[in-house]
Amino acid sequence: MPRKSNAETKHTIHKKIRAEIITGKKRPGEKLSIDTLKQEFGTSVTPVRDALQMLNQEGLVTIKARAGYYITTVTLKELNDMLEFREILELAAVERAAEKITDIQIAGLEAVHAGYTDDKDETYSRYADENHNFHCLVAKASGNDELADQISRVHDRLARFMIVVRSGKYMIDIHQRLIDRLKAHDPAGAKKTLKKELDEGRTVIMDRIMREEAGSWHLGAAANGTR
Repeated sequence: MPRKSNAETKHTIHKKIRAEIITGKKRPGEKLSIDTLKQEFGTSVTPVRDALQMLNQEGLVTIKARAGYYITTVTLKELNDMLEFREILELAAVERAAEKITDIQIAGLEAVHAGYTDDKDETYSRYADENHNFHCLVAKASGNDELADQISRVHDRLARFMIVVRSGKYMIDIHQRLIDRLKAHDPAGAKKTLKKELDEGRTVIMDRIMREEAGSWHLGAAANGTR
């Protein structure tokens, strides 16, 4: 079997660590050892560092000078701010998308939506990726590339929290309603549908954190500067 290139190995490492962060197998504040990862993947330092750099750009890993790599810690205020920022951006994007979306873009949304699955054997990280793709396609249909880029970035940072929103038939139904409003070029209806999804998602996330993980969260600045 041909040996993988550094670029292929980098993406393999990135995908695995990202999934472990999103699913909670790696916890906020946990240190990532380059030597351990080298041994785990049977590779050199370069693809490991490149993968960690990618995760740093997504806001999932923090690089601390002379200390190493850590799973990013997020405070409750930071999480609230990110959820609010997402809402501001996505409501602006969906309003514009409803006015401008093309038949080709609608077909793209329907293809992503058709690929969504609630099978119990599917990983939560797959759900997060599918949801990310769906919302980013809506954002791109706004015609504002900078807006779409910012929405993609905030989804990267929120990915590990979004998996708790995974709610089967509800998610399928709400996304279908959004597609219907976009097809009808109905900005007000599209905003109303998306606002319902965002509000309910935010409630689920915060309730889950306060019920199950409140003791490990910080109310103010991030612990030990790991941001």
